[in-house]
Amino acid sequence: MSFQTGNNQSIIINRKRVDAANASPEMPLLWFLRDVVGLTGTKFGCGMAQCGACTVHLDGEAVRSCVTPVSRALGKEIVTIEGLSENADHPLQQAWAEINVPQCGYCQSGQIMSAAVLLRENPDPTDGDIDNAMSGNICRCGTYLRIRKAIHIAAGIQKSSVKA
Repeated sequence: MSFQTGNNQSIIINRKRVDAANASPEMPLLWFLRDVVGLTGTKFGCGMAQCGACTVHLDGEAVRSCVTPVSRALGKEIVTIEGLSENADHPLQQAWAEINVPQCGYCQSGQIMSAAVLLRENPDPTDGDIDNAMSGNICRCGTYLRIRKAIHIAAGIQKSSVKA
């Protein structure tokens, strides 16, 4: 991995430009993030974009990195769970910790990344909004009610920080 000052063969990952010139264009972004860049917070779940464990943001859009080729990310900005906040103080991360959402924790980075897009687009979601937005993320441990509650808490934290 090398850091570049700019070219069309690079990707901005968590605010750092990373050279992707040596990566195969068809390589799944997930493996580039994990194996080349060393960011292991994004998890492999199913490899078919069905479970959401590999969710990252590509230019602000939640995408499944297991089926997103590196070529789609060239010249764009990626945010992984490691880049969501510098000190794990994003409202979602605070809420997740406050109510101890994870059981095994494997799917949680993908859950949080999907929830972050939801809260950016809808800062005051209803239960139905949350269920809709999160329906593509599978939690094998069944912590869906805690996930929903944490999203509501995070929405409140966001509102409070906007008022402050």
